[in-house]
Amino acid sequence: MSILGWWRRRRAPRNETPAHGNEYVDSRDCGLVDAVQSGWFLNDRNELFSGFPIDAQDVVLDVGCGAGGATLFCAKRGAHVVFTDVVEEKIESLRQRLGQTPARKVEGFVSDSLPLPLPDAYATRVVCLEVLEHVEDPEKVLQELWRVGRPGALYLLAVPDPLGETIQRDCAPAHYFERPNHIHVFGREEFSALVEQAGFKVERRSSYGFYWSLWMLIYWTQLKASGRQITGETHDVVHPPYSPLLNDWSSLWHRLIQMPDFAPIKRHLDQLLPKSQVIVARKPF
Repeated sequence: MSILGWWRRRRAPRNETPAHGNEYVDSRDCGLVDAVQSGWFLNDRNELFSGFPIDAQDVVLDVGCGAGGATLFCAKRGAHVVFTDVVEEKIESLRQRLGQTPARKVEGFVSDSLPLPLPDAYATRVVCLEVLEHVEDPEKVLQELWRVGRPGALYLLAVPDPLGETIQRDCAPAHYFERPNHIHVFGREEFSALVEQAGFKVERRSSYGFYWSLWMLIYWTQLKASGRQITGETHDVVHPPYSPLLNDWSSLWHRLIQMPDFAPIKRHLDQLLPKSQVIVARKPF
């Protein structure tokens, strides 16, 4: 599941708000606050992720853009944004939203990335967040990402962490680890080696998302207890209204991360049971 797709700050409609009124915190709002504390969407530094700056001169390619949180962040910095996804409706929806931003150019393509519909050495920044675990041949996709990046281009790559994936096997439905969902689980060293073998220089490795790991475990456990079944891409079918227990977890975590003394605990938990692992890499000059 692409957590980035949920990191769009949006108030829940009234029929999503449970009885506990002012104590209620939408899961997505809590996830956004948690993400910023983990180094994402750093508005004051114009960094999509810590160590991944964006400015108006950049050409940013977002592969597997989904709901478009990363693309929108870059567009608001005036960058030339290029975005791809296999779902045409997502491309068109994002294209319309980008019309309200100062992006100097907007290009959207329906593509499975093999190949990407772009010339060689096109982008200065390449974003590929929680996509590689879905594709048949991650090595070939990385080769395409290499091809379209300029010498010196920065890459922001993320896949689910193996710890979070392993624990979900005990509660998630089988289709979560089948097409079109997660057909690869990358060990941390395996992911780093995959990126380096494609020719990139790894500049930073990180992990985050304890909040979302627990959120998903609660979601799957309650789903199994209810007897309901869901099919299709998980990030398209897991949507509000969320259960009272999930709302309680989001509200609790939101209160905790507002406490300055909790910051080191959050960092440890993000390493103990992360949802995702992140690599910032560079294509050598």
